[in-house]
Amino acid sequence: MDRHTRNKSLIAPVRAAMYDFSEEGVRSALNAIVAPDAEIRLAHPLGEMSGPDALYDGVYAPLNRAIPDLERRDTIVMAGPTPEGVDWVGCGGYYAGTFLRPWMDIPPTGHQMAMRFHEFYRLADGKVTEIQALWDIPEVMMQAGAWPMAPSLGREWHVPGPATQDGLVPGPYDDEQGGATCQHIIDMLAALKRHPSQGGPEVMEMERYWHPRMSWYGPSGIGTGRGIRGFRNWHQIPFLNGMPDRGQYVGEIEYHFFGDRNYAGVTGWPDMIQTLTHGGWMGIAPVNKRITMRSLDFWRLENGRIRENWVLVDLLDMYDQIGVDVLARMREFNKARIGFDPETGIAAA
Repeated sequence: MDRHTRNKSLIAPVRAAMYDFSEEGVRSALNAIVAPDAEIRLAHPLGEMSGPDALYDGVYAPLNRAIPDLERRDTIVMAGPTPEGVDWVGCGGYYAGTFLRPWMDIPPTGHQMAMRFHEFYRLADGKVTEIQALWDIPEVMMQAGAWPMAPSLGREWHVPGPATQDGLVPGPYDDEQGGATCQHIIDMLAALKRHPSQGGPEVMEMERYWHPRMSWYGPSGIGTGRGIRGFRNWHQIPFLNGMPDRGQYVGEIEYHFFGDRNYAGVTGWPDMIQTLTHGGWMGIAPVNKRITMRSLDFWRLENGRIRENWVLVDLLDMYDQIGVDVLARMREFNKARIGFDPETGIAAA
């Protein structure tokens, strides 16, 4: 078995344990594969920690208390080497279950919830040595009717897995195809960064890289755009209007690109830097402050062009950098809600 197929198989017991979630099963699976000193980097406000026990006790246990029938559903599992020779496995999907108790003070609904995740695992010598993961926490707020920020421009919905239903990429690893897919994404991003500093939209060569029926599945708070026009209207144009210097600080960030057949992934912590100026973004006033952003993405190529792109961005971290505590605002927003303690503004268990 080639090493990238083997790396996917090493992650498989964790995925299986989280499908039929139990403390004993998940804790055991994490301890078997995650190194004791592994660096774990998660979405705001979950933060950073080290090792599998901290990950379970500080992150998964509270989520499982809120969702007793918690299960994990992977729609993308891919692996490959970065151009620098580091091995990663990328998993995308969602956590689901019945939302019965508050989680991070998000009020429970009593109904099934779904929260998207993108999780990237760096492997060396048969162990996970680093995890970079984003969970779409704003998506849970929206399902609870508790999102306290501006509405999304794009479509908010239950983002699907790959249209071709082949996201659990099988082995053996194909070096040539994986490398070509990865290079297509690197070239596409280089073209995107030419605009607006080097010309109008034509310098991005969108039709060369993107399928005319592309879907861009953005994070909750931004939403989905269909086709090149939808991508530009609901994400790119507002983003560039508020942060026109994006892509100009590549020397200060680090990307990790890898491809697996017709899928590609990128992880970085952070992997974007830009200044929030001009007309602002997502209803945020221009604060004239440089911010970093964490974006963990997957792409699927079809007939040599990008047909689907799954994007998660740590929006709560971005808000935190400009002094906006979204969770605190959510608690204020929901003070009068049934089931909340009127003195503390926190949902009752």
